Amino acid sequence: MATADPTPVSSAEVLDRLATLLEARKGADADNSYVASLYKKGRAKIAQKVGEEGVEVALAAVGDDRDELINEMADLWFHSLVLLADANLTPADVLAELDRRFGLSGLEEKARRTQD
Repeated sequence: MATADPTPVSSAEVLDRLATLLEARKGADADNSYVASLYKKGRAKIAQKVGEEGVEVALAAVGDDRDELINEMADLWFHSLVLLADANLTPADVLAELDRRFGLSGLEEKARRTQD
């Protein structure tokens, strides 16, 4: 069962540590590293895994189980970070985009993307 850690952890610190680890796993042995095995299977397989985890998050959300939702969301974020690393992107790239959108209405932001 997931419980809150009493010691606050910076979200940025966690993302940075994980991104560094995922980058290092690009050169690891696929037989000894789950992440390296994902990289070896290719981006399509990694993207498929992200999709699967998204469905599991949705199911956990409607199941109204807090711990299950946290666990499945952690899996989704993890695999999303693997996908970013495979595309040579970082969490900072996504955070910069979120920051750019901050203060815009969601409808306005979506309309801007469809005009590009």
